[in-house]
Amino acid sequence: QVQLVESGGGLVQAGGSLSLSCAASGSLFRVNDMGWYRQAPGKQRELVALMTRGSRTNYADSVKGRFTISRDNVKNTVYLEMSNLKPEDTAVYYCNADITGFDLRARAYWGQGTQVTVSL
Repeated sequence: QVQLVESGGGLVQAGGSLSLSCAASGSLFRVNDMGWYRQAPGKQRELVALMTRGSRTNYADSVKGRFTISRDNVKNTVYLEMSNLKPEDTAVYYCNADITGFDLRARAYWGQGTQVTVSL
């Protein structure tokens, strides 16, 4: 089985910084796209940042210039560095990965979610 295990998050004041990480493990052949989504109370889950295996990135307009996504393909880990955080960044952040198994089928996996709270 494949697992995505997240770490990081927590409580920070506006203007502060936080880091998230997410490691994929288990029976996997290749990790393809990796990214971060978030869901605030009463809102739909939205894409925050995405990075392909070839390091192309895509960011939500609301986080451009403040968040940076990176990944380590050897460790099958994706990171999200968040700076100049705003109260509107408060949400549960979920790691997502498109992973090819040994059956050569690609499936989407989700992490358990980690809370990020930004106070005034």
